[in-house]
Amino acid sequence: MTRMKCSISRAIPSQSEVLSQREKGILRRREGREVMNHSEIVSFIWGVADLIRDTFKRGKYQDVILPLTVLRRLDCVLAPTKTKVLEAQAKFKGKLDNLEPQLRNASKFAFYNTSRYDFEKLLADAPHLASNLRNYIAGFSPNMREVLEKFDFDNTITKLDEADLLFQVMERFKDIDLHPDKVDNPTMGTIFEELIRKFNEALNENPGEHFTPRDVVHLMADLMLAGDEARLRPKGVVLTVYDPCCGSGGMLMITKEHIGVGVRKNGSIISPPINQEAEIHLFGQEVNPETWAMSKSDLFMKEPKGRDADNIAFGSVLSNDRHAGRDFDYAIANPPYGKDWKRDEDAVRAEHERGPAGRFAPGLPRISDGALLFLLHMLAHRKEAKDGGSRIAIIMNGSPLFTGDAGSGESEIRRWILENDWLEAMIALPEQLFYNTGIATYVWVLTNRKAPKRRGKVQLIDASHFDQAAKQGLFCVQMRKTLGAKRREIPFEKGQDILKILKDFKDGDTRTVTSEGKAEDIVVSKIFPTTHFGFRKITVERPLRLNFQASSERLPRLEEEQAYKNLAVSRKKGAAKYKEEEAGRAEQEAIRKFLRTLPGSLFKDRKEFEKLLDASADKVKVKLATPIKKAVLSALSEKDESAAICRDKEGNPEPDPDLRDTESVPLSERIETFFEREVKPHVPDAWIDTTKRDEKDGQVGIVGYEINFNRYFYRYQPPRPLEIIEADIRTMEKDIVRMLAEVTGGDKLGFEKQ
Repeated sequence: MTRMKCSISRAIPSQSEVLSQREKGILRRREGREVMNHSEIVSFIWGVADLIRDTFKRGKYQDVILPLTVLRRLDCVLAPTKTKVLEAQAKFKGKLDNLEPQLRNASKFAFYNTSRYDFEKLLADAPHLASNLRNYIAGFSPNMREVLEKFDFDNTITKLDEADLLFQVMERFKDIDLHPDKVDNPTMGTIFEELIRKFNEALNENPGEHFTPRDVVHLMADLMLAGDEARLRPKGVVLTVYDPCCGSGGMLMITKEHIGVGVRKNGSIISPPINQEAEIHLFGQEVNPETWAMSKSDLFMKEPKGRDADNIAFGSVLSNDRHAGRDFDYAIANPPYGKDWKRDEDAVRAEHERGPAGRFAPGLPRISDGALLFLLHMLAHRKEAKDGGSRIAIIMNGSPLFTGDAGSGESEIRRWILENDWLEAMIALPEQLFYNTGIATYVWVLTNRKAPKRRGKVQLIDASHFDQAAKQGLFCVQMRKTLGAKRREIPFEKGQDILKILKDFKDGDTRTVTSEGKAEDIVVSKIFPTTHFGFRKITVERPLRLNFQASSERLPRLEEEQAYKNLAVSRKKGAAKYKEEEAGRAEQEAIRKFLRTLPGSLFKDRKEFEKLLDASADKVKVKLATPIKKAVLSALSEKDESAAICRDKEGNPEPDPDLRDTESVPLSERIETFFEREVKPHVPDAWIDTTKRDEKDGQVGIVGYEINFNRYFYRYQPPRPLEIIEADIRTMEKDIVRMLAEVTGGDKLGFEKQ
């Protein structure tokens, strides 16, 4: 039984004691029937942190705020039908084995709550608030209880109750009206994501732990759907959209809105829907329990039948694909950047070993970065082209473009994609677009049903331009207020320009920028054949050239040769060991003595020196076993470019490992032609190692693929004149001296007034 409070007045302070001036103003506007915008709601909710900071660590604020935000939203959504649900329960209880259909029908949603409590009634019985709140949560339908259980809220209730904070926190949430008439579904999604962003900031999460800003999601959805109008517009068309790391579900919901509702800004439609009659089914999976719960609860409220919510699975998609065997029309994702896949390693490697029967047959990236695994997973869920095919949009950092040498897992994944002609376009975005990281990002657009003009080609779009002096870019603007690491955003109209570049499909397409009064045309689009990104990595060998000399400087090196040292080492035991080692030391001494008799002249031909060595050894009856002879030659030799080439028994030149090199030959060029033009003029004695061949095609050289994006759009920027740099340095020095003087009292410390 929940303990009674000794002093109810201590547990229930007045609102004036709890609310900040800003929050009081928000409440006054609410009481005046003004609707709170999403920023005000987020600020109001986040104010709970001020109440709980002494009880919960900063990184645990979400344990309180997230479940109560969801509960308050559910409470407001179900309020209009609450009475009907209770009436239906009373009417049919004991008469029907399964009340679910009747209760769902009464609530008008795929979930319901049969508890007599709501937020108002809970707060009206303050002494029993904790037990009544548990009763309220238990009253939800099983599908919603499953969602709420992911928050582990029961422990939080206990902690809040023991700290006399439960009433205060609940009262605060009661003062927020989250009814859909006041806060529509898209706005509620934004609120959830803003709260997640604040939690990530509080936790100082690494750059891979972030959600995607709405401006980026809108662009990705447009890029994914681009040119697909014929598929999207038929009356009654049924389509599926999938996100394997769906987070709070923002990408799924925005894609659905683009198709059936259009793009809205401040309540107004700025881009019409593609097909309002299209039936869009959403699917997703999420590994984080809290964000999964938020996504699922949000979808339950957006789709009365709960179909989309039922399609959001929980768990790691890499080790447990909850949608295995299902294909999707569209897939969109923002997988974590630079996050390892150690936790899923056993399952991933096992599936890789299954070959084409598994998702990861093409290759495995390095364990430290699993981004390409998500792309392989998405491609595994593509529809066959004969069945309509699929389109995919995924955003990743720069690493998957070029990390990994020829033959590596990353290169093989890129090879598989490009040789199957699935990469349609790649778009470089401006930096500083994300809340938790400012790194460069790239949107990959993939499909297995390219338009005829795009087949065998890849379009690269450079949308990264930003003028630091002007604080604006071709496709982005500087935000008036930064949000974490996010300092730039892509306005809708600029996103539409990126979309136009994609649709126009022009090689050498340009946009004009003006900097310091000068106009300049910048190339923003380039088109290449898929083979352009491939190469053969050949191994170039050069001959080994050594000189030999039995000099006083070189003879001691023999003592470090392992074969020579092993002469005095025995694996036997006891007397036999001693005897064998003694014999070995005697043999070592005989070899040393023999080598000191050799002439000290310099030999530049190994064959000639070997003849002298063999003849001299025979003369003094010293046996040089093959390992010992190699050790002697190694000790007495030095690299010498003027020496004769060392050759094997067949007369072939031996390669010098220290001179071994590699060359990357474009797939479009014969390696022999490349070798004669690029290598032979510089190293005439070099040759290609023809034993190193590609496993897939059997030809000389290992095939690799990389997309060095920046190379294609590099623009030379001349350095500033020295006099300007010097002037800037002098100005900075003066500023530093002035600031030091202000801080320390410059006159007294001898700083001159500038």
